[in-house]
Formats: sequence, structure tokens, C-alpha cells
Amino acid sequence: MQQLTVELGERSYPIFIGSGLLEQRELFAPYIAGKQVCIVTDDTVAPLYLDALCRTLDGYQLSRVVLPTGEAYKNWTTLQQIFDTLLASRHDRRTTLIALGGGVIGDMTGFAASCYQRGVDFIQVPTTLLSQVDSSVGGKTGINHPAGKNMLGAFYQPRAVIIDTASLRSLPPREVSAGLAEVIKYGLIRDETFLDWLEANMQELRGLDHDLVTQAIARSCAIKAEVVAADEREGGVRAILNLGHTFGHAIEAQQGYGQWLHGEAVGAGMAMALDMSRRLGWIDAAACDRGIRIIALAGLPVRPPETMTPQDFVRLMAVDKKVLDGQLRLVLLEAIGKAVVTAEFDTETLQATLAQGHP
Repeated sequence: MQQLTVELGERSYPIFIGSGLLEQRELFAPYIAGKQVCIVTDDTVAPLYLDALCRTLDGYQLSRVVLPTGEAYKNWTTLQQIFDTLLASRHDRRTTLIALGGGVIGDMTGFAASCYQRGVDFIQVPTTLLSQVDSSVGGKTGINHPAGKNMLGAFYQPRAVIIDTASLRSLPPREVSAGLAEVIKYGLIRDETFLDWLEANMQELRGLDHDLVTQAIARSCAIKAEVVAADEREGGVRAILNLGHTFGHAIEAQQGYGQWLHGEAVGAGMAMALDMSRRLGWIDAAACDRGIRIIALAGLPVRPPETMTPQDFVRLMAVDKKVLDGQLRLVLLEAIGKAVVTAEFDTETLQATLAQGHP
């Protein structure tokens, strides 16, 4: 087992990474303050892992919430089911919520924890590659609005993140590729050596080679923990973690949440960010082409949907959370391994990228 720490002073918390951690009660117990626990999962993950976690937590007063699967259900109506269960079972302020599932479950459970009785503890137990390397770490919680992704939420840190790599064995290939989008992101924004390693090992990573995937998760979490520790509430450097996300979120909203997986939309969005960085003269054609090639090697799309127009992008990006004072800011690359958040681009360059996606 590997252990990392997200350094946030009194609110620092550990990330545990290893196989079989779901069955290790001693990892959970220090982060459960009271006698009550509410496990939130979805109807895909529940048949696979819910009973095992309940056995691990035998002796606590357990409640279960099984939500429908998918981004399409990341909304107020579904969120209300968590509150309904907590209130019906009379959970108090010392209760602990546990998010057992992918990014949607983690985001919704964390948001529910931030709201219930003005804030209760929660633990992240991510079961998808994407949630293990990204959404479970850093305390971003929330739900979608039809006008924009993750527009309603809170920064609210978990007590611990427990990553059981054995859960990846149940993932379909499409979900593995979606998770690799966020892994590639870390190399593009922060660590070119890591990107080199990913390129050399991509086929084995897609095949879920245990040792290599564990290394990829650990490095990804270490980079994210470092960035979050420097800028918890995204006032500055943390925004670089959104490489490709402004384009990607627009794709998700336009296509209908769940039609494109989040990682697929981010993959195409990163290709668009690479293209725009090249058009601005910040990176050369070789670096742009290489970045796009690695995204494609992961089994990800590198173009936006054919049905999506530049006008669709402009309309949907206007409600992105990085818009300040009416000005759109994008995460672009000054070099491979060096990202910047900027509004310093001309409309013509943006329009060219929106029209073509990549060279």
C-alpha cells in the first residue's frame, strides 16, 4: 500500500492506494467519528462492492443509498435521495458519509456532506480510474445544471481517500480510456517525464497492468495533491487542472450529460487546447501532434462531435466557472509540462480551433 497526504493544515488528509483496501477496516475506522455511517453508491457499483464494504463496517449503524448510474442523474432530484435517507434514519452531526463509486457519486456525496446539518464528515472510496486519479482528491463537490456542468457545489474536503485498485478489474475498456484522459492531463500540465512514461506504457495501462496502473494513480494523485495544497479554492494555479475541461464541459452539455463520458470530452478538449496553443505559437507543431497522438493512443476522441458548431461552444463556454468579469479564460500550454490560465488570445484563433478541433 502507498500513502500520500493532501497538505491542508488542520484539514490535511491521507490518500491510501493499494489492492484489497475495501476490506481493511483499520483504514476506515480512524476517520469515522460517530456510530452512524451512510454509504452512497449507484446501481452499477452496488452489486459489485456494497456488500463487501458493509461487511468491513459491520458494527456501525449503516444506511445505504443506491442512486441511478450516470452523469444524467447528477442533479438536485437525485441529490435529494441522499438527504431523504439521512433524515429518515435520523443521522446526526457525527455521521459519516462514504462515497462508493465513480466521480458522479463522489461529487454528489461530498456535496450532500457539505450541506447536511451544515457539514458532516465523508470518505471517498473511488472505484473508477478517473475518480481515483482526479475527482476524489481535492474537495470539489457538486451537481450539474442544464446550463452548465458542476455549476452548483462547494469546496469540501474528505477525511480520507481510500483507493482500492482491485475495483478497476470491473471497468469496461471505455471507462479505462476515460480515466486515462485525466492521467495524461497531469503529464501535459506539470510533468513531461511522466508523459514520456505514459506514452511508452499506454497499451499496458489500457490493459490494466496492476503495477503500472498503481504507479500512474500514485503519480497523478501526488501532482493533484501538490496543486490543491498550493491553491485549494482555485484562486490561481489550481485552475491548470482544468486543461481541456472548458471545451470538454461544453461538449458534455451540448451532447447531453452521459452521452460522452467526462474523460472522452476532456480528451477531445485537451486536443483542442493543444491545437490552440500551437496556433498562438506557444508550442510547435511537433509538440502539438505528439500530445494529440498520446490522447489517441489512450483510445480517446481527439475531435469534438461533428454535430457541434463553434456557436454551440461559444454559448456553452460563456457559463464556464473560469469566466471572470465576462471574460473567458482558458488553460493552454506554454510548453509540454507547463500550463497557464489565460485570457490572452484573439477571437480568430479561438474560432479556428472551435471549427477544426485539431490540425
